[in-house]
Amino acid sequence: MKVAVLGYGTVGVGVCDMLRGAQGLEPGPVLVRPGKDDRPFKVTSIEQIVNDPSVGAVAEVMGGLEPAFTYVSAALKAGKHVVTSNKALVAAHGPELAAMAQDSGVGFLFSAACGGAVPFLHNLALAVESDRILSLGGILNGTTNYMLDSMQRFGMDYGGALAQAQRLGYAEADPTADVSGLDALRKIMLACAVAFDQLPGDGFCREGIESITAADVQHFRSKGLVCRLLVRGGVSESGALYAYVQPVLLPATAPESSVLLNFNLARYEGVNSGAILLMGQGAGRYPTASAVVRDLSDILHGRRTMMSAGCPRVTADNSVCLCRYYVRLPEACAAALPFAEAEAADGLVRGQTEPIPVSRMHDLAAELRAAGAELFFAALED
Repeated sequence: MKVAVLGYGTVGVGVCDMLRGAQGLEPGPVLVRPGKDDRPFKVTSIEQIVNDPSVGAVAEVMGGLEPAFTYVSAALKAGKHVVTSNKALVAAHGPELAAMAQDSGVGFLFSAACGGAVPFLHNLALAVESDRILSLGGILNGTTNYMLDSMQRFGMDYGGALAQAQRLGYAEADPTADVSGLDALRKIMLACAVAFDQLPGDGFCREGIESITAADVQHFRSKGLVCRLLVRGGVSESGALYAYVQPVLLPATAPESSVLLNFNLARYEGVNSGAILLMGQGAGRYPTASAVVRDLSDILHGRRTMMSAGCPRVTADNSVCLCRYYVRLPEACAAALPFAEAEAADGLVRGQTEPIPVSRMHDLAAELRAAGAELFFAALED
């Protein structure tokens, strides 16, 4: 099967390299921007791909919503299979694209959009065929994991850890999507769609790592705790879908605490399988390209869907999840939170709350920040 590639950046180059040695697959035309078509295999018009009868599949690795959505739609309507690593695209338009693929009788797979080389969505899509998934989540952003690991193991401050991540290519020049938790949130959206056939469209709770300081790290390290940015998703006993992203403090013995550098650790729990953990490189040229080519191989062998064409968009309900929280905030604001224990020093309070709903903690933090307070919070998990 000849594969056209949309985009020739970091991942696109990796996909083209891997296609040359993949069984049953061969490289086709590569879509690039006008002026970048300096080799015969590069083209500058999507029509040159969708009108090419020799192209059986398209791999979209451009990123962003447009023109990616227009190009992928055109490929699906032309009867080409599509695989993508574009989490933003699938989070925004997944059900529509799945419906186009169904109407055209072609495949639409996107396991490369979550976890890089870690076969998280791939395994979830297989697991739901014979098991019921109860919950899922983990460390799904390598940039923030690298930064937190650098702060905790090497005593770096936030700015230094970010600058080093950028120098190594783990963080973008504008790291907002990573450090705010948006990147991880999009990934848990896709995981919920695959595992529960529900795409959360709003109602999220999202807290990133922008507010963590070296002093925070020093304090919770003294208590034997490790901070990681984790995603959580699942369906409660009442049937409500929850999906959220937040920093979490864990004991040093927790599996997530041993995930260093820019690695990912994804987990899910099935009724029959129990807890499954998957760990590996979460980003980079060849880890992500390997997932793209894995999806192409799946299509070659008959797998066509990861998200149903009728996958409904729902509102996440994070009031059904209770957590205890570690919070650092100005002493004058301490009465706003239900602390079970706290200590004050230098005008700040650091303490542990009673169990409260995830949505309530995120709302309280937003209210305090709107009033001018600076704070950091992280869930406490055993």
